[in-house]
Amino acid sequence: MRLSTSLIPIVVFALTGAAPAPSTYSEADFVRVAKLDAHVHANRDAPEFLAIARKDGFELLSINVDYPDFPPLPTQAAIAYKMHAADPKRFHFATTFSMDGFGGKNWTAQAMRQVDAGFAHGAVAVKVWKNIGMIAKDSAGERVFLDDPRFDAIMAHIQARGVPLIAHQGEPKNCWLPLDQMTTDNDRTYFSEHPEYYMYRHPEEPRYEQLMAIRDRFVGRHPKLAFDGAHMASLEWSVDELAKFLDRYPNAVVDLAARMSQVQVQSNANHAKVRSFFIKYQDRLMYGTDLTDSPPDPKARAQNPPTTGNFTKEADDAWRSDWRYLATPLTQPIAAIKAEAPGLALPRAVIDKIYYANARRFFHLKG
Repeated sequence: MRLSTSLIPIVVFALTGAAPAPSTYSEADFVRVAKLDAHVHANRDAPEFLAIARKDGFELLSINVDYPDFPPLPTQAAIAYKMHAADPKRFHFATTFSMDGFGGKNWTAQAMRQVDAGFAHGAVAVKVWKNIGMIAKDSAGERVFLDDPRFDAIMAHIQARGVPLIAHQGEPKNCWLPLDQMTTDNDRTYFSEHPEYYMYRHPEEPRYEQLMAIRDRFVGRHPKLAFDGAHMASLEWSVDELAKFLDRYPNAVVDLAARMSQVQVQSNANHAKVRSFFIKYQDRLMYGTDLTDSPPDPKARAQNPPTTGNFTKEADDAWRSDWRYLATPLTQPIAAIKAEAPGLALPRAVIDKIYYANARRFFHLKG
């Protein structure tokens, strides 16, 4: 029997055709997709963080920080070395240096020794924190800013090693606003608990605009240094301003750590604009949370995100909430903004970059 030629296209489609692959991921895809949280703090020698990361399909980049509420730097380093040695393909870390004695004749050599020790144990980046610009003073008692030429030697050393710098400079713009004018509850909580960093209460301190200008001068002075602006480079309040920063400094990337609620405020106001930003700058954004696993301390002040007493659940909940927002169109309640937030439903290829490929490339991860 000979088939009618009018039926051939239909038969061929039935035999060889297939439904097109979905353009976006679903919630069910969460555990199946390779992911990397490029901004966490593992401050406890315990298996829970790596266990939930394995379960949820995450690699981790744990960042050591010169922060007085964290364990001392040698303790942070020892934990990072041990966890990296236990699971080098899943646990990565960034080292740092102390600001103690800055301006003294031995400080630069001391800082180089500190970062070199980290590199020897597998560090893939170096972190500088907001104490530079907001707290730290030199040996003469003067405030130190990141564009200080006395940092040039250590930055050249880091650049020569081909290692990126992660810089937390400044704070969310909310930090300079009254509590009732802040856009998110997580910022209200953090700055209520950390008044020394709440710049609205310290008008004698540098303004937000000054700190951003100093950071920009630093990035401009070191164009060959791979630069990661932590926490959306403290431009979380405006994707338009962040786009200008990324356009101005092509060697810079940013992570999203602890700033998702500020993004959700903007997407609730203009969903299409925020979604377009993520698509346009898909090669410059890295997923991160700022999840912090610290030793239990009933007197500890709030972290950002706040701790719940059940770190494994906190990590799982945060990761799943962010996935729902970035990868799917689904709506969810966001307590920090007291509103529902529809998801961005970013294309699969964009999610794959933001959640994994960008960090793997930027930090030169292998394996």
